[in-house]
Amino acid sequence: MPYPENLKGYVGDVGFDPLRFSDFAPMDFLREAEIKHGRICMLAWVGFVAVDTGFRIYPFPDAYEGLTSVTAHDALVEQGAMSQIFLWCGLAEVISTIAVIQMLEGSGRAPGDYGFDPLGFLKGKSEEDVNEMKLREIKNGRLAMLAFSGIITQSVLTQGPFPYV
Repeated sequence: MPYPENLKGYVGDVGFDPLRFSDFAPMDFLREAEIKHGRICMLAWVGFVAVDTGFRIYPFPDAYEGLTSVTAHDALVEQGAMSQIFLWCGLAEVISTIAVIQMLEGSGRAPGDYGFDPLGFLKGKSEEDVNEMKLREIKNGRLAMLAFSGIITQSVLTQGPFPYV
């Protein structure tokens, strides 16, 4: 397969774009989506496993007693909690769309950069160090997307507790 030219210069480029999305969609938009999905899956994997290993936030509603990560969805839809999650995630998505539009119009904002670095991981770092951190985030996000897909599949197939074997 020919190398997708639009990938050139992006951190984490391994020449993999078999459906050639980079030919018709802006690369900054695609990278923003990849980073966002990676971050969500990193959190989702931890949350999914945490529920199945017994972690709870108290006070814990009686209606949620005995739920696993797989069975929680239907119960939370009945209780209305999933509507709340949908509302707040949708609101966050609408707000973040403003930053994405500005980025695509040439604001200079890098994909995935919301200027939120309270622990100063990138403060005073060289461009090489910043790119190394970005590469780590991309690789961990890609792994998390695969891991979350796998853990969902395995937990549904086994209907057992973590580690779903």
